[in-house]
Amino acid sequence: MTVRPVFTVAALTIREAARRRVLLALAALTVVLLGISAYGFSRIDAEFGGLTSGEARLAAAMVLNLVMFGLSLTAALGSAFLAGPTLAGETETGIALAVLARPVRRSAVLLGKWLGLVTFGSGFVAVAGLAELLIVWLTTGYWPPHPVTGLALLAAQAGVLLTLGLLLSTAVSPMASGIVAVGLFGATWIGGVVGAFGEALGNDSVARIGTVSRMLLPTDGLWRGAMNSFQDPSLLMQFQEAFKGHPFLSEAGLTPTYLGWAALWVALALGLAAISFQRRDL
Repeated sequence: MTVRPVFTVAALTIREAARRRVLLALAALTVVLLGISAYGFSRIDAEFGGLTSGEARLAAAMVLNLVMFGLSLTAALGSAFLAGPTLAGETETGIALAVLARPVRRSAVLLGKWLGLVTFGSGFVAVAGLAELLIVWLTTGYWPPHPVTGLALLAAQAGVLLTLGLLLSTAVSPMASGIVAVGLFGATWIGGVVGAFGEALGNDSVARIGTVSRMLLPTDGLWRGAMNSFQDPSLLMQFQEAFKGHPFLSEAGLTPTYLGWAALWVALALGLAAISFQRRDL
């Protein structure tokens, strides 16, 4: 496989994604989310007057994680419905057959589309996430301890979902691949919340639900690492008992082992997508 076709397909995929109506819907949802969050953050002090500095930071960190979850959900919806038509849609309309009739390998097309989608999705998360962090800083004065790490993990979460959507699109229709991807994203997040409550209650069986779900699909694990990066570590030490198992606070960051598993998961999913796409009848 030569590098040139991969980058050519990636550039065309980015250009195509930028023209889709999904992008307009994604941008509109993001603007609405940023506007609502700006108003909400500006009202924290007025609505909850008399907060200590620690309580004010805790409130800002919790609301920031809540808004960032909304941003990650928006990115998940956009990622799923951008990845679906990329292969499944082109296969159904015959566009893929016209491209692959030339001496271009299917694996090169697949890798190029994945690279273009991940670049596009990561760029969206970085820009929207940075805008949200600036809103929080301007309205409350709170700035997270590790913003770059948090945004990188959110971008990685979008990359995992794009990979999943691309894998599904090699086997099912565009609409079905998007629905399944978003459904698995939501189920994994719920599994993580249940697991966190299990850990807080000391119930190993319930806690194992979160562990298993984070291994099967790394989106929730990456999200929890991002939450930990956006919150002041002193807050958990100060309010640890009161907020154990909270769905928008994370007690620990990610280990290198888990990050390695997330990277391996993406590689395995891409490999399965390549095999499925290679065997698909165009």
